[in-house]
Amino acid sequence: MESSAEDVQVAAAWNLRYLACTCVTLATFWTYDYISSLHEEWTFLLQSRWTKLKALYIVARYIPFFFIATDLYMIFTPNENPDKCRMLINIYSCFGVISLTCSECFFVLRTYALWNKNRILLVTMMFALFSTIILFIGIVGCYRSSHRIYFFMPFLLLFMFALGLAFLTLIRVIQSWRTARSPLRAILVKHNMFYYACSLFLSAVNVLIPVLFSYVSAYYSVLEHLQVLVLAILATRMHLSLWHSDQHVHDSNVLLYIPMSNMSPTDCMV
Repeated sequence: MESSAEDVQVAAAWNLRYLACTCVTLATFWTYDYISSLHEEWTFLLQSRWTKLKALYIVARYIPFFFIATDLYMIFTPNENPDKCRMLINIYSCFGVISLTCSECFFVLRTYALWNKNRILLVTMMFALFSTIILFIGIVGCYRSSHRIYFFMPFLLLFMFALGLAFLTLIRVIQSWRTARSPLRAILVKHNMFYYACSLFLSAVNVLIPVLFSYVSAYYSVLEHLQVLVLAILATRMHLSLWHSDQHVHDSNVLLYIPMSNMSPTDCMV
């Protein structure tokens, strides 16, 4: 009995050590990504006009810093107060949900642009997105439900949502491949499909790991963390790339002062 208790403590200690190393690795990766794109980012922030997309970019780019900081604080500052623990994990989870929502919103708006600003499609996509996000809000807290279905269901819906956006993009490309061949549109489609492939893969991992390996529940948060950060990096990097590509295609002095309502659907994405 005594030996069994010691084994549990040793296993818990190794789990905590693994989680700490993984969290530091992801934080380092995020910091490296931020530093490596600092010049392009500040060029975009200083030269682009203020739009809703720019505000969305800023939120999507900087919320993960708070997400990572809260995670590091929870791991390296042990706390035995259940109320404070619950509050910290709720804050951490909310940052993650906000980041994930912003990342997905970029590609909802890109799909909306590809479909020539179809408002019915936009409302449908936003409804599907927020229905999925509501389920993510339901799994926050210090103690996860022992029922694995409550954990993987939001990721299953996110998988289906990404698959739906991918199909919408493919359908639009097939419909207009002869008539719409602008460089920006080609970049937009390539970005979209790569993002959906990553989102589908990460969502599938978050669905399958809890089902196939229920005994590794301590690592579920690492998989969530990875998906949130990777999708945030892809969404913001791709928006930066699209904006900089636009500067080479069009006269930047003209584009900076065109209202969003007067832009072509693809131009509205930059």
